[in-house]
Amino acid sequence: MARQVEIWNDRAEIASRALLLCQLAYNDAIAKSDRFTIVAAGGSTPRVLYELLKNKDWDWSKVHVFWGDERYVPVTDPQSNEGMTRNAWLDHITIPAANIHGIPTNANDPSAAALQYEQHIQDFFEIETGIFPQFDLVLLGMGDDGHTASLFPHTPALKVNDRLVTVGEKDGQPRITMTVPLINKAKEIIFMIEGIAKAKALKAVLAPSGDVNQYPSRLITGNTIWLCDRTAMNKKKA
Repeated sequence: MARQVEIWNDRAEIASRALLLCQLAYNDAIAKSDRFTIVAAGGSTPRVLYELLKNKDWDWSKVHVFWGDERYVPVTDPQSNEGMTRNAWLDHITIPAANIHGIPTNANDPSAAALQYEQHIQDFFEIETGIFPQFDLVLLGMGDDGHTASLFPHTPALKVNDRLVTVGEKDGQPRITMTVPLINKAKEIIFMIEGIAKAKALKAVLAPSGDVNQYPSRLITGNTIWLCDRTAMNKKKA
C-alpha cells in the first residue's frame, strides 16, 4: 500500500492539512456511498483538527464517528478520547446521537467491552464475523515509544489478526483498541506527528526495515499519509 510523508512547520499547519484531507475523504465517501465513516484519535494534535472540523458545513446526518482506541475510563474522565472529541467537536454540531459510536467502557471487564464494540461495528457494516470492514478515514497519532492507537510495544494486542477490536495495555492499565488489520483496511489513514520527543521513534518507524514489536506504528502499512512537523523529522524550519 502507499505511504506518503509530508513535513510541515507546526501543529497548526498539520491540522490545516488534515482538515483538507478530511474534506476530500468526506466528498469522496458521500459521492460513492452517501455516508462518511471516520475513526477519531486522542491527543493534542487531533484536538486542533476537531476544533476546525466543528466549523464545517457537512451533512452531519451522513457522518459516523468511531474511535480507534479508548482508555478504560468513563466518557466524563479527562483522559477519555471520546470525551475530548465531544468537547472539541461533536458537542458543537448537529450530529445525530446514533451517529456517534463510542467505545463502551462500562462492562464488567475490558474483554467484554472489546467484544461489544466489535459486534457494534459488525452490526453497523452488516458483516459477518471474520470480515474486516473498510472505514473511509482513520486518524492516528504516535507516542514517543512508537505506539499508535493502543497498540503498545511488546504487548499481545500487536499479534491479534482475527479480531476487529481487542484489549491493549499500558503500564498495567487496560485499553480498548482496534486491531492492526482493521486499521490497515481503511481507505485512508492519516498520522499526525509533532514534537522532538517523537523524533527517535518516527525515524525508526519510517526506516526501510525495523522491529514492529518495538515500534508498533510500523505495523500500519495501509494507505497512509504521515503529517509530521519539522522537529519530529529533525529538520530545521524553512
